Amino acid sequence: MALSDADVQKQIKHMMAFIEQEANEKAEEIDAKAEEEFNIEKGRLVQQQRLKIMEYYEKKEKQVELQKKINSSNMLNQARLKVLKVREDHVRTVLDEARKRLAEVPKNSKMYADLLVTLIVQALFQLVEPTVTLRVRQADKAVVESILGRAQSDYKEKIKKDLVEPTVTLRVRQADKAVVESILGRAQSDYKEKIKKDVQLKIDTENYLQAETCGGIELIAARGRIKICNTLESRLELIAQQLLPEIRTALFGRNPNRKFTD
Repeated sequence: MALSDADVQKQIKHMMAFIEQEANEKAEEIDAKAEEEFNIEKGRLVQQQRLKIMEYYEKKEKQVELQKKINSSNMLNQARLKVLKVREDHVRTVLDEARKRLAEVPKNSKMYADLLVTLIVQALFQLVEPTVTLRVRQADKAVVESILGRAQSDYKEKIKKDLVEPTVTLRVRQADKAVVESILGRAQSDYKEKIKKDVQLKIDTENYLQAETCGGIELIAARGRIKICNTLESRLELIAQQLLPEIRTALFGRNPNRKFTD
């Protein structure tokens, strides 16, 4: 039985409605999926940027902390340097004051004469030469002339005692042990020969120590090739260098950060 035009139109409308509904449902599905993918991508991008921002500020924070440590370390070092400078200036002031007081030493004539004898004898032990020239301040010429005999006598007496009980330890390179052992006998013989002779002392009356020197002497031997400076200033410098750690401890106390002293 053939469909009437009305039935055909009705079926066509029904089919169009079905197709339109399916199209709408498909479109909604596509929109929903697109929205979901958009939200996922948006979330991913937001998280990615958030991580970048966090990483950036974390890096900045570390840089700030590092700079703070550097600044703190620099300030601490500068403070330490200032403290060290103040301490060194104070030590220098103490030594300068000691140098000023050296000028008072020759004013005690008895003590100064004894000191000159000691300085001469000490230097003679270092020289062990038969003829020695003394260079003194012109102001000390008379007092040195008056103690030359005592200095020679003291040196002769002490050198004899040293000859009776000589005890000397030599420290050499291991590579030099054999050669040093081979010349020990000759060295002892030369030493004994030298100390048997009386030392001749004379004052250099053409070249005096500078007038501003506080006192003491210089001893010259071997035609000027050997010189020992035993002025009061040189002795103070030597003692100051040797006792510098003790001087610092006396002035500022022991450094708790140092395990060993110099």
